[in-house]
Amino acid sequence: MLQDADIRIIIGASSQQYPGWIQTQEDELNLTNRAHWTARFQPGTISRILAEHVWEHLLPDDAATAARMCFEFLRPGGFVRVAVPDGLFPDEAYQRIVQVGGPGPADHPAASHHVVYDYRTLPGVFARTGFDVRLLEWWDERGEFHAEPWNEREGFIYRSARFDHRNQGGRFGFTSLIVDAVKPAGEG
Repeated sequence: MLQDADIRIIIGASSQQYPGWIQTQEDELNLTNRAHWTARFQPGTISRILAEHVWEHLLPDDAATAARMCFEFLRPGGFVRVAVPDGLFPDEAYQRIVQVGGPGPADHPAASHHVVYDYRTLPGVFARTGFDVRLLEWWDERGEFHAEPWNEREGFIYRSARFDHRNQGGRFGFTSLIVDAVKPAGEG
């Protein structure tokens, strides 16, 4: 069981590797399996959790359970940074790629998408658990993009307006809905 003043983990890391961050894959840290969490961490000890394009693969009840697990294992003031496909990104090709069930064959990465979130629905998953939620990047229903400043050293999101190589020349090719869900400092 890990104990550290600054535990930072990547959920569903795949090939993501960042200095100071612990990579995890679903088979070793399933977001909804408390036994997986307790085998590695003590409640209230994790400072940062990074989940880039993970939450859309969870069924709605599992997404709520995963938010509760994150809340329990984060220390007060810690947060989970979540990026998911944005259901309001105004691009038909993007929406076909990220749709529930995904396009094409069962081995396509989006084939296991269960939800496409927007700036109203994703924050609710975390707010209902007790998190304070801050929107970082999102599209609204008018097709306008919004972004608040965020520090990539606190959780790097490649599929973002700032870092994705498909965003060039003032045009967006791929963005994500990105939120920080912060465990309030007064929570034990």
